[in-house]
Amino acid sequence: MLTYLTAGESHGPQLTAIVDGFPAGFKVDINRINFQLARRQKGYGRGGRMKIESDRVEVVSGIRHSVTLGSPITLVIHNKDWPNWTGIMDPIKPMSDDLGVKEQQLAKETTRPRPGHADLAGGVKFNHKDLRNVLERASARETAIRVAVGALARQLLEHFQVQFASHVVRIGPVALPAAPAPDDLSEFNERVELSEVRCADKSTEEKMIAAIKAARKERDSLGGIAEVIVRGLPIGLGSYSQGYRRLDGRLAAALMSIPSVKGVEIGLGIEAAARRGSEVHDEIFHNQKGDRRKKGYYRNTNNAGGLEGGITNGEDLILRVAAKPISTLNKPLKTVDVISHEPSEAMVERTDNCVIPALGIIGEAVVALVLADAFLEKYGADNLSEIERNYNAYLNTPF
Repeated sequence: MLTYLTAGESHGPQLTAIVDGFPAGFKVDINRINFQLARRQKGYGRGGRMKIESDRVEVVSGIRHSVTLGSPITLVIHNKDWPNWTGIMDPIKPMSDDLGVKEQQLAKETTRPRPGHADLAGGVKFNHKDLRNVLERASARETAIRVAVGALARQLLEHFQVQFASHVVRIGPVALPAAPAPDDLSEFNERVELSEVRCADKSTEEKMIAAIKAARKERDSLGGIAEVIVRGLPIGLGSYSQGYRRLDGRLAAALMSIPSVKGVEIGLGIEAAARRGSEVHDEIFHNQKGDRRKKGYYRNTNNAGGLEGGITNGEDLILRVAAKPISTLNKPLKTVDVISHEPSEAMVERTDNCVIPALGIIGEAVVALVLADAFLEKYGADNLSEIERNYNAYLNTPF
């Protein structure tokens, strides 16, 4: 129902997304999209690129006077670093012979693939010896435009009282002690945003920052885990009828598509494999009264993480996403030059040494896109008024 494509290189003129299937009649708040872009750029451990860019989205099509038309929406983020790279990245003109010293160095280093990056595999696949042809698109810079698209989808879901939150639960060896989902997501979000590493616990935050500092001192990088929480989803999004329609599979695929991500857990996740069924499955209760979270069917535990049989069950959606350390190291690993095949050291690009504080924001965005797609499958997709009617009728249907 809701599809999108992104385009653009890390150091090219711009990043672009075309979104198709977004309903007509929805008033978009561009400031809220830019707010999500700003969130993505924050966090202890980020590198010099974040000091150059100040991402803001430009709408090129599909929205008129802030209201969606139902036609394809085109979003653009201009790369402020582009003027420094025109000699290397110009789409038409050949590379100039009179590059500056810095540009010459950048242009020469792209035959030494980095272990852990797409450099070598992408170079072999597309027959590129100049690995900049690979690394520019494989870069996590692409996630900026995905956050913009996800922020659009998020606004649609928030119109129907769906709430989003995320926080960091591990950086390197430092882990946040396990705790239930917070009662007040708004207050929780405020607390998380005050943390340099987006960790809700102050003492754990300090240990995480110390771990990042130690890795940076040794010119190394750190990975970690972020948790995404979505509250207010109705029962019934997704389906068990076909494997590709199961929402847990769709969510896992979206999260695994984020650069550096190597693992996804839903609810209890891998821990469920070590327990008995009586310790895992969430007992079902029913209440005719109470607030939205405790009216109708509800659970006192949420080991399933809000999904059963590929369908939302009305509880909080709980997703954890694990990312490996960044593969560009200022203490480069051993590699082989793709031209000479001689042993060498991996190339070094400007880089972060820990991106986990941004991982949750990117996770929120891709999760919002999957959920918005499932929401439109269930309640219609042409225009907001129709969706509202169908949604309210569904909620008011007794079961």
